[in-house]
Amino acid sequence: MPNRIVSRTEWNEARAELLAREKEQTHASDALAAARRRLPMTPMEPVTVIGANGSVGLQEVFEGRRLLIVYHFMWKNGKPHHQQCEGCTHSQAAMTAAVCAYLAERDVTYAVFSSGPIDEILAYRDFMGWTMPWYSTADSPDVLATRNGGDLRCYLRTDDQVFQTYETKWRGIEAMMPSLQLLDLTADGRQETWEDSPADVPLAKAGSWWRRAGRPIAQWTRTDEAVD
Repeated sequence: MPNRIVSRTEWNEARAELLAREKEQTHASDALAAARRRLPMTPMEPVTVIGANGSVGLQEVFEGRRLLIVYHFMWKNGKPHHQQCEGCTHSQAAMTAAVCAYLAERDVTYAVFSSGPIDEILAYRDFMGWTMPWYSTADSPDVLATRNGGDLRCYLRTDDQVFQTYETKWRGIEAMMPSLQLLDLTADGRQETWEDSPADVPLAKAGSWWRRAGRPIAQWTRTDEAVD
């Protein structure tokens, strides 16, 4: 058993101490978000991406809204569904139509960019049952390129110009993965080797559990077909 067993009174006291630290973290996060909202922005050159209906300018990806969040999904050209990125699949699994609707209510469009062919990436989106718009950047300028995917970028649109306002990568995209936030609340945490955990908690390499029996975990909600 990983933790000490104590009386309810002692547990309440320990929980109160931790709650004070959690509130400090919340206030620090609020201050960081305020600074993020004041980050300088940089103009985007005119660029196009390829959507389901052909080539469109970046302004059209906003779908008439003022703000745009773009996730860059790592793509493995020509690979079957089960060989696509488990990390990017994990991040997209929580981006339901309802979540996108809430974003839209605050004048924000959510979209996904991938460097692969549009027919392949749309086939994967449909296989997963996702509804967010996806676009191919295969023929786009380098300004839309990323290291290899997994980046998150934010844009603002005016009448005649698009500005990039923010970007993040690596653990910065964890806001999209509520499964990780919820695991952080449990006694065992994420059970990954980088964590400071009690000695008897079994640990594995970060992200190693995002794939099971040859498929990204989320795919098993769509099929029961085994893979080699």
